[in-house]
Amino acid sequence: MLEFVDVEVGYGRSMVLHGVSVSVPTDGVSAVMGHNGAGKSTLLRAATGILRPRSGKILLAGEDITKLAPHQRVARGMAYVPQGQQSFPHLTTTENLQLIADGRKNGKKSMAEAIEMFPILKELGDRRAGLLSGGQRQQLAIARALITEPKLLLLDEPTEGIQPSIVSEIEDKIMMLVERGGLSVLLVEQHVGFALKAAQHYYVLESGRVTSEGAGGEQAQAAVRAALSV
Repeated sequence: MLEFVDVEVGYGRSMVLHGVSVSVPTDGVSAVMGHNGAGKSTLLRAATGILRPRSGKILLAGEDITKLAPHQRVARGMAYVPQGQQSFPHLTTTENLQLIADGRKNGKKSMAEAIEMFPILKELGDRRAGLLSGGQRQQLAIARALITEPKLLLLDEPTEGIQPSIVSEIEDKIMMLVERGGLSVLLVEQHVGFALKAAQHYYVLESGRVTSEGAGGEQAQAAVRAALSV
């Protein structure tokens, strides 16, 4: 579904990603792990078109999208949930969802399905998003992305700073989305257990380079933790 081929990305004169090659399977999950500053979020920004690679290429469903603008990538089925549980804080939960649904062909149906996926959002429909907990805002952020009916979902640290009970719920929902088919996920995550449980393949980034990769699954935990301890 998504493929980075020898991608190099930088800010000004500083290079952040050095010849990175990462792929996400169709209807599957690839997890990217690494310490802060390893280049994980930069990789996602390059995927969305916020940053343009200095070399290499990015393919989406076989199409070279390296030079496409972010809105063109969205039109091709890409959705991005950035780090930080982003929402419009002065709008209610329902208004945040409606803002994405309005004008979309299947917006009403997709919004109903997103609320069904995260039923707490119906209970909190009249509450301003800025008053939600971090976990509730993260569920709102993922629901907003799902309303766009993506083929590829990019998740940047979806469990960061969230209470354990909500982390477990978010993990279950992401697994459910993948299992029902029609969605590929690139997951940037520091929670190794969840990342490997969800992913068919994992990558470890260190200083902007892939230093370890392999098949996902709980059996890969020892190899990943060893790579992260370097």
